[in-house]
Amino acid sequence: MRLDTAAIRRGCSDCDIVEARQLCRSELERLRNTAAVAGPLIVGCTQEAPLFADELDGRAHSTAFVNIRETAGWSTEGPQAGPKMAGLLAAASEPVPPHPFVTLSSEGVILIYGRDDVAVEAGRLLADHLDVTVMLMGAAPVAPQATTPFPIVRGTIRNARGHLGAFSLTIDGYAVPRPSSRAALAFETARSGLTSQCDIVLDLSGGPALFAAHDLRDGYLRADPRDPSAMLRAVLRARDLVGSFDKPRYVDFTAELCAHSRSGLIGCHRCLDLCPTGAITPDGDHVRINAEVCAGCGQCTAACPTGAATYALPPADTLLHTLRAMLLAYRNAGGSDAIVLVHDGEHGSALIDALARHGDGLAANVLPLAVNEVTEVGLEAVIAAFAYGAAAIRFLVRARPRHDIAGLHHTIAMAGTITSGLGLTGRRIEAIATDDPDALDAALRTIAPAPAVAHPATFRTVGKRRDLLRIALHELHRAAPSPVDVIALPDGAPLGAVSVNVDGCTLCLSCVSACPTGALRDDPDRPVLKFVEDSCVQCGLCQSTCPEKVITLTPRIDFRATRAPAEILKEEEPALCIRCNTPFGIKSTIDRIAVRLEGRHWMYPAGDRRLDTVRMCADCRVIAMSEQQFDPFAGVPKRAPPRTTDDYLRARDTEPRDEPAPPAGPETR
Repeated sequence: MRLDTAAIRRGCSDCDIVEARQLCRSELERLRNTAAVAGPLIVGCTQEAPLFADELDGRAHSTAFVNIRETAGWSTEGPQAGPKMAGLLAAASEPVPPHPFVTLSSEGVILIYGRDDVAVEAGRLLADHLDVTVMLMGAAPVAPQATTPFPIVRGTIRNARGHLGAFSLTIDGYAVPRPSSRAALAFETARSGLTSQCDIVLDLSGGPALFAAHDLRDGYLRADPRDPSAMLRAVLRARDLVGSFDKPRYVDFTAELCAHSRSGLIGCHRCLDLCPTGAITPDGDHVRINAEVCAGCGQCTAACPTGAATYALPPADTLLHTLRAMLLAYRNAGGSDAIVLVHDGEHGSALIDALARHGDGLAANVLPLAVNEVTEVGLEAVIAAFAYGAAAIRFLVRARPRHDIAGLHHTIAMAGTITSGLGLTGRRIEAIATDDPDALDAALRTIAPAPAVAHPATFRTVGKRRDLLRIALHELHRAAPSPVDVIALPDGAPLGAVSVNVDGCTLCLSCVSACPTGALRDDPDRPVLKFVEDSCVQCGLCQSTCPEKVITLTPRIDFRATRAPAEILKEEEPALCIRCNTPFGIKSTIDRIAVRLEGRHWMYPAGDRRLDTVRMCADCRVIAMSEQQFDPFAGVPKRAPPRTTDDYLRARDTEPRDEPAPPAGPETR
């Protein structure tokens, strides 16, 4: 491939560029000499990364390997791909912080769940490696074994939960075989509701999967029993699932920021709706994320409005740094009309590789951005990409995704609404769902040319998603061709306002106490309800908490909100104590209470001065009641004391008893 070293130097102006033609063979000594210089090292090759890592030895930890051949050089537009190579190299230079792990341990106890001899055969293949139990569902005849190397039982799995090393199964119709079984296994009386624990589950039942998004459940293997090769692949995978395995802790969760519920009333439930594996469950006022079950799709973090759930592989600010470095270097090297292609490593990289080897390769203005999961990318990254100068963004997903990607579609819808509202017209943001390299190439080459912002941003920031989104929106609004102040957003957006029907609002301020971000506020000196739109995350807790049901959510973005003062939604005249003139409540509320009590309650006869205590503050009310020797029970009819057991016994003893009638004598005529 051709290397445009001059373009790379323009894009990576703060780096020393060393060009080689056969670094992995005849020029290997140049790598050793270059590695002797202090500082981080980036090698533009991934194919020979193991060889280079061995040669570098102690420097491997400070060396990054980036693919510029299949992603840029091997293309019909390879001679023009110098700016793209600069962008890819610059992106690789961004440091990625380490992420935590969670350990899953398996002792090799496996349950093979099937219908017939296929499950038994799988048990035979695994018997020398794992602790096997075969459970058969249905009534298909199975021949007894001459010896019993592993148990064969009958049962149906009613419910399954857990993960590798900690599965818990609820079994109905459980029965063990009779030792006297002759031609076919005969089973004892069945029992239901039993619980079984195991480390691995191999599902050869051919029925519905035991777990949602079953491909993402560690330790759960499933294969079509009618496909011998699929069964064998599952057996080989199961054989290796013994020992301890480190799994990334994909999500960092801060419970104090969660806006799920308050006082038993539900507010935000975005993550619960989107999690494909059921790893997220309610836990009081917040949610709980099971790191052992979490598969790392990242949809919860992309949707979380408060930043309580944040992705760790990599963090959101690191992803923005990578986008910034790539797009700025691409533009400085002379590139234009950049199309960012977001893809994962397993599916997207394979398609790009196939397109480079057997097709025309990626266009020179298509910049691939590899992430752990496409669905982890949130609104802040999309908006920042356009602010940094991207002309379009495409998300590469599978033709048949392994889990629901509704969260990604919602992110695309929100971002599309914002960009079109700011004058970036056209089909700027879309998903490409394909497993075919040629279809990917056709979809990319049919993207209509569209200009990026004239003056791209260069901001670099750190923090939670909410802060990143706020800054990215501000920068895109500044650079947009047609900026507007307000853009209406789809339902479920993490930005917006609240509207209050002031006629029905009683200023009870329940919404203020429920608001997790302080968007709704009160004033200790006067009865008023204030709203700060910049802090609102549209969690809905205020709407759920309001006893009068007068609050409505309005998803939108108001670019003036960051600088706007708190808006007064409702304000009333305070009630002043008639004795000391201290404000102590809301005048209209106190007046309504007084009207309802006067003459309608035995404690407040019409025209009685007792009613004045309702119009006093708490301190003066106590003083007045003491001065007036106010007895709240005066005039109340006294009730008879409650009857005790002795009273009932005494009453029974004093009641007259009926004497029995004399026996009837002979009839007298």
